[in-house]
Amino acid sequence: MVEFDQYLGFLAFLTILTIGFWLMIFLLTFVIPYWLGGNLLEIWKEKREAKKAKSKA
Repeated sequence: MVEFDQYLGFLAFLTILTIGFWLMIFLLTFVIPYWLGGNLLEIWKEKREAKKAKSKA
């Protein structure tokens, strides 16, 4: 039969596994696309500013 401390260890393992799973889902679906989109927007703005500066000069 399973002892109580083994049961607590199993629950701790499942908790850590579940937290890791949901953190990975959160990172892949929200944080990384947000980061990439912001970087692409900044690059686009810089290119547009350079184009404006070049056309004025």
